[in-house]
Amino acid sequence: MKKNVAALLLVAVMLAASPGWAQDKTDVTDMAALRTAVRADKKAYVTSILNLTPDEAKKFWPAYDAYQRILDRTNRQLIVAVEGLVNRDKPISDLYAKQLANELIAADETEIKARRTLHNKVIRALPDKKAARYLQLESKIRAMQDYDVASGIPLIK
Repeated sequence: MKKNVAALLLVAVMLAASPGWAQDKTDVTDMAALRTAVRADKKAYVTSILNLTPDEAKKFWPAYDAYQRILDRTNRQLIVAVEGLVNRDKPISDLYAKQLANELIAADETEIKARRTLHNKVIRALPDKKAARYLQLESKIRAMQDYDVASGIPLIK
């Protein structure tokens, strides 16, 4: 309980102490607006949020692009697994359920490993505040996308 309260207080302090982050063109706390901006052109949106110098951009975009390629590959794996579940008319076997669970965990592990690599590269490529801003933005985008996927997946019966 104390850990939850401490974490909540930390988040509140971080939000209150970050008035500079409120200058973004799209309010990143408005998830509908964020969803619209990301669907239109994620890279352009990230560009507008970060305002990178040419030197920063030269270091940042290769790390960003590599991470996006891994996410695309991971998302395709998830889509295949989820389509197999959604398109079934009959109950699934225990073996299939176990395989699906393993595929979902493997995709999460791949994404976490890629996120750690991205984090390390971004921290070296950008000033601390810009790096933190981007990593926070990417986290919000992934959470939104995960929610969109999760809302369309039925629970296994």
